[in-house]
Amino acid sequence: MNKAITKATIPGLFVTGTDTGIGKTIVAAAIAAILRAEGMDVGVWKPVQSGEKIGNGMTDAERLLHLSGIHDRPEVVAPFTFEAPLTPMLAAKQSGVALTLKELIAAGAPLVDRYQALIVEGAGGVAVPLTEDAFVADFIAELRMPAVIVARSGLGTINHTLLTVSYLKKLGVHIIGIIMNDIEHIETIDDPSMAHNAELIERYSGLKVLGRIPRLDNAGYSVTLIPIFREKIELAPIRDAIAAQIMGG
Repeated sequence: MNKAITKATIPGLFVTGTDTGIGKTIVAAAIAAILRAEGMDVGVWKPVQSGEKIGNGMTDAERLLHLSGIHDRPEVVAPFTFEAPLTPMLAAKQSGVALTLKELIAAGAPLVDRYQALIVEGAGGVAVPLTEDAFVADFIAELRMPAVIVARSGLGTINHTLLTVSYLKKLGVHIIGIIMNDIEHIETIDDPSMAHNAELIERYSGLKVLGRIPRLDNAGYSVTLIPIFREKIELAPIRDAIAAQIMGG
């Protein structure tokens, strides 16, 4: 029998970002892989995804499973998948589906039953519409999960990151920290702002930058991601936050 999913009953971590294509999938998969390697019973959840069809290996759910080394079915990890390359609310509507936060949360029941905690990857940034009347940020607040923000390292990231932080804080979301990512962008090759952005984000947001991921050329397996993340990212605050939820639950 499935557990009733209500507020504050899903221990875990919500990985959100300042934009789409920011590296949320790699971060979520690496965190899951590391915690599982340390003996923590965590799974991955991509509540809704759009832009690809399950089966081609290109969906976020399939990449999450591949990179984390978890052997779940992608249809369970991503219960709502839409092919149209649109924001989830529009992609769902085009498929004749009217998403609600209640349905999104209820669809995670099999994963909640199976694991002690979940690493949840959002869709795009926090102001992406998931339903007619709710954004990703509202979903995070409803789950009452702590969040980690993935942000690019280069020029423009201060504005994007501070706006994301402000939005989540207004909704009462606890933010563990920020992870910078050297995504594959030509401007990051010679971008002097990258030497200062993390420091300024910490100063103005009051949050800790947990580290910076170097450019990864199609890192394919958790065995590749684990040593990189252990070296570059401060994982203790994430590990401690999830462990405290498990113990408290």
